[in-house]
Amino acid sequence: MITLIVFFALLFCGFPIFGAILAGAVVFMTSNDLAILYDSIPIQFYGALEINGLLAIPLFLLVGEIMNKGGLTQRLIALTEVLVGGFRGGLAYANLFTNAMAASILGSAVAQIGVMSKVMIPEMEKKGYDRAFSGAVTVSAGLLGPIIPPSMLMIIYGVVAVQPIAPLFIAGIVPGLLIVAGLAVVIFFAGVFGHALPEGTPTQWRKSVGTLVAGLIPGLIPVVVIAGIMTGAMTPTESGAVASIIAFILAFAYREIKFSDLPSLLHTVAINTATITGLIAAATVFSWVLAFEGVPDRVVDLIAGVTDSPLVFLLLVIVMMLVLGMFLESISVLIVVVPILMPVVNALGIDPIHFGVVCTLATVIGLVTPPVGPGLYIAMIQAHVPMGALFRATLPFLAMVMLLLVAIAAFPQLSIWLPTMTARG
Repeated sequence: MITLIVFFALLFCGFPIFGAILAGAVVFMTSNDLAILYDSIPIQFYGALEINGLLAIPLFLLVGEIMNKGGLTQRLIALTEVLVGGFRGGLAYANLFTNAMAASILGSAVAQIGVMSKVMIPEMEKKGYDRAFSGAVTVSAGLLGPIIPPSMLMIIYGVVAVQPIAPLFIAGIVPGLLIVAGLAVVIFFAGVFGHALPEGTPTQWRKSVGTLVAGLIPGLIPVVVIAGIMTGAMTPTESGAVASIIAFILAFAYREIKFSDLPSLLHTVAINTATITGLIAAATVFSWVLAFEGVPDRVVDLIAGVTDSPLVFLLLVIVMMLVLGMFLESISVLIVVVPILMPVVNALGIDPIHFGVVCTLATVIGLVTPPVGPGLYIAMIQAHVPMGALFRATLPFLAMVMLLLVAIAAFPQLSIWLPTMTARG
């Protein structure tokens, strides 16, 4: 108990999360007479960074930074406007589908919501869309970032759960497409039963050929990544390197990035990489201390006394992840909770790849739920609407995502079918 008090007290005082985790580990050791472990902390901390899968993190962060600053996002938006802009509410669909394509490149929900909010919310408002609705579409579609591959959260889950990253990437495809379809249904019903959505703009196909070509070229990045991983031609790390090269070539070809921009771009990637790997290392120390004291075994016994149903366990995990996600960043939730729960997952016979998909989606929902909800704050600033109005507009989308999350938890084949088929092929 004292460990939790210290951990949350430090967080609410603004202490860095990785420092709060390490402090919690030290407090736990002290309160349980484990001072003998002090000397092993540096070994465990640095040992956690000697994992090949971590190499994929800076590479995909680099892809996301290049996309943000290299004009690739704007071209994807223009592409989707050509394809679906002619429908009623076409710009809302364009927002959703652009997010789906950008998700497979950015891999970060916060970055995706930030980029799309700056571009899409003002444009939707200009075309007559309600501000709160525009923000709700952008925030909800941003949840696709950690699901559709390549996903930063999937990489982190794979590292802390000791699972192969390639199957995790592939496992996110079907759930991601289901969420896209579900959010599209919400937009459709919003146009039919809610506020009337503006009419679309008829597409002039002859004038749109250049736009199509310009948008399809950046779309090759996720195709190369997913195809390379599914065929076994590339590991996730190698696909990240290839994606970075393609993104660099396109950004320079579009003349959106100059060589003088590279130092600041690489500096941002380095800082973000250090932040993420620091969290992973600190959480590894904490998990090691808990395992030494037998805490995971106690958790297994506790949950076994509550339920022996895999589905009930997954539903309990979803609730826990949602609550934690309201206060903590998704990465922090995963790296602290997953190592503790993995013995339970194995004991109940739950597929760890399926568990990864459920955990990833459950933690990221916290981005759009108060009281913290960083995704809501980003969209709130861009849409210039109160938090309450934005959250109310987001509720139908959030309800759909929650419904699909429960369906994904109840039907493991939605997650593991495609990785299984790929492995057989």
